[in-house]
Amino acid sequence: MYAANVLVAGWISISSLFFPKVAQQSVFSNDFVYSEAIRLVGALWGAIFILSLLGLFYPENMSLVLLFQLIYKSSWLLFAALPALIQQQPFPRYMALFFLVWVILLPFAIPWSTIFVKP
Repeated sequence: MYAANVLVAGWISISSLFFPKVAQQSVFSNDFVYSEAIRLVGALWGAIFILSLLGLFYPENMSLVLLFQLIYKSSWLLFAALPALIQQQPFPRYMALFFLVWVILLPFAIPWSTIFVKP
């Protein structure tokens, strides 16, 4: 999961931070009007990218980044993508599909026993 995060989050963060108009087309499928908020998304994904790099070497210590992704991806699907789908409004469908796959797989990849253990 960390390696996939490095690849995907790396691309999204770099394109969103340094080439936001490219990100608008490639990452967000031109489904949103361009705004500087794309750079905010890039900063978030940049943090996930860096933490996932660390996760390659310290997987249990960085497992909270996977839990964070489960929470925010589920929230986005529930509160942004699903209403847009129901109301037939544009939204990045490929991103939603990617998030859905991730939300299905993440619970199996998160080491739950290490997250909720008291030291």
